[in-house]
Amino acid sequence: MDVRFFAKSTWPIAAAVQYYYATRSSRSTMMPNHTKDLGQYSDPPLLVLASLASGPKHGHAMIEDVARLCGTRLGPGTLYGAISRLEQEGWIEPLPPEERRQPYRITTQGRSVLRARLSAMKQLAQVGLSRLEVR
Repeated sequence: MDVRFFAKSTWPIAAAVQYYYATRSSRSTMMPNHTKDLGQYSDPPLLVLASLASGPKHGHAMIEDVARLCGTRLGPGTLYGAISRLEQEGWIEPLPPEERRQPYRITTQGRSVLRARLSAMKQLAQVGLSRLEVR
């Protein structure tokens, strides 16, 4: 999108900045290459919870773990937006900083939410795959 749009826009600057970073950070998800991105999954809060299920991590470690986990590379704006929302919900919590890095861990409530969401996805995947086999 042309940045000049925002100069004439009636949107608050914060909304314009959020739009820019959300679009930039999720560009590969929103505009997939038809063969490269097939099968990738992108629900940033769920991906962060899944990453933290194996233990505490700081931001860069989460980005790398999510990329290995499902092939989706979260941008910093997307990652820290998800972290902020998860922290507000009480599903993750910060640990004491390690030098310049801020590690996070999943809470008991976050584990419950992750388990419920993954179970629902598993059910959907099983039903969807069985329906494909019927054809």
